[in-house]
Amino acid sequence: MNPYRKAGYLHSNFKMFHLTDTERNRFSCHYHDFYKILLLLSGDVTYHIEGRAYELLPNDIVLVHSGEVHKPVINSCSPYERIILYVAPDFLNAYLNEAYDLGLCFARAHKEQSHVLRLRSFEGSRLHTAARALENSIADRGYAAELYRESLFLTFMIELNRAALYDDVSYISNTASNETILSILEYINGHLTEELDIDHLAERFFLSRYYLMHSFKEETGYTIGNYISAKRLLLAKELILTGKPITEVCYACGYKNYSTFSRAYKKHFHEAPKSLRTTTKNI
Repeated sequence: MNPYRKAGYLHSNFKMFHLTDTERNRFSCHYHDFYKILLLLSGDVTYHIEGRAYELLPNDIVLVHSGEVHKPVINSCSPYERIILYVAPDFLNAYLNEAYDLGLCFARAHKEQSHVLRLRSFEGSRLHTAARALENSIADRGYAAELYRESLFLTFMIELNRAALYDDVSYISNTASNETILSILEYINGHLTEELDIDHLAERFFLSRYYLMHSFKEETGYTIGNYISAKRLLLAKELILTGKPITEVCYACGYKNYSTFSRAYKKHFHEAPKSLRTTTKNI
């Protein structure tokens, strides 16, 4: 059984929630095959993403790339209130050209090796205004409500990227409970198209197989094999969406033959790789 839990489903360009937990709930590690933006309104929360931990403050903006394993840890009984946005990767990619890139904030966060943006002055900022307008549109049922909501979402993304571009934000520091496991996670994600197995990783990081497997599972909740497999399949989905031939994607993602790749992909995403290509062509 795959220990990874894919949480949340997205059948539209984006989705928005305003959630409040008044109990000290426990969240398990999970991932999405879409982007996630979280705006913390209140709560005593440590956010864990791919081996890094962030101590959040109200108005912090958390950026989670598709496929990144994450979970919040609630440290006290203070109400955990947040606004969450799910964003389809192909929708964000549709706004990528020489003039602008609405995914710039994710790229900048990756470059800064931080998933959390902290505005120097959020209250009263244009981003704050855009976020509130978008939030208020959730209940809007008036004329062209969906179109209106989409226009407000685009405004929010423009203001978020402007804040990132013009240095109106700081990328907060993070900690790693196990620096070695963090290094292994970074290595795996940087070498998904190459040969990867436990023996190779143990040798590279001068660890015993047992210690590596035990520590990785203890820190992430997942086995190394399942982590690598899930990451490769998510990469395959991204490559298929770019128009790459599916057979080429299969070998690029470390699979030795197409039938093994197809079975793994179908088990993970509940559809065949060719179905994604067909769906994309019909959009």
